[in-house]
Amino acid sequence: MMKIYDLIIIGAGPAGITASVYAARKQLDFLVISIDVGGQTAWSGEVENYTGYQFISGPELAQKFEEHLHKFKTPLKENEEVLALEKTDSLIRVKTSRSDYQAHSVIIASGKKSRELMVEGEKEFKNRGLTYCATCDGPLFAGKVVAVVGGGNSALDAALQLMKIAKQVYVINNTAALTGDAVMQDKIVQATNTTIFNNTLVTAVLGDKFVNRIKIKNRNQQEELAVAGVFVEIGLVPNSGFAKGVNKNSQNEIIVDARNRTNIEGVFAAGDVTDVPEKQIIIAAGEGSKALLSAFHYLSRNNFSD
Repeated sequence: MMKIYDLIIIGAGPAGITASVYAARKQLDFLVISIDVGGQTAWSGEVENYTGYQFISGPELAQKFEEHLHKFKTPLKENEEVLALEKTDSLIRVKTSRSDYQAHSVIIASGKKSRELMVEGEKEFKNRGLTYCATCDGPLFAGKVVAVVGGGNSALDAALQLMKIAKQVYVINNTAALTGDAVMQDKIVQATNTTIFNNTLVTAVLGDKFVNRIKIKNRNQQEELAVAGVFVEIGLVPNSGFAKGVNKNSQNEIIVDARNRTNIEGVFAAGDVTDVPEKQIIIAAGEGSKALLSAFHYLSRNNFSD
């Protein structure tokens, strides 16, 4: 007979880990299922706005989260992708790439994933010079010429990391001006090894075994830039495709109320996968705690018997 958990938490980023810490303290019988631990935090560069840390890198903060997770001996199924979620009567079934699980409640904290360029050469050169993580792969391009695609905070964060190690950094932005924080813009503009291309699109990624150039288009004028690396930072899309019956907005973010409830009773959601405004590490962590407390109250009121 399949085990029935009180709660399954999908995702182990800031929201999922915080929910799991609260679940452990409430002594729930729960399980965490996630592809990785740390989520987008592990991909971040410098973090200067997380309370309690005047400065910490994203990977360091993700490590702190993971240490907190393991302190409670949290049951974790890592490297498992959730494929489907379905509620029948009082049970919610979660199907993954490896197995099936069931619980009386679920918190979806699956975060977001990088948006793709959808241009020629992107798939062919993924991990062969094209990447979505400057923190992970930046050191591989020391002394080389690279391009960062995007103009928001994610792109500027990547550019700030890369300009310290790369020979030259091109910032390819499709809008009239950069949209990231002013302090980040100032640092990039003042750098001697960065060049900004506004109103510019990347139309192709080219190379042989590895990337060696990109095609860009600006006001109907096309040219090629010789680069060894391409860092795609054009935003994120929610990891919500598996939640078929859950209401979502036009961006596929899961719609939640102030108590992190979805339209399905017993299914809660928290963090970047939801429609809560401002995608920040500290906000995701707070939403994770709220979602767990709501799930705990739901379980307490219903007195499920297995």
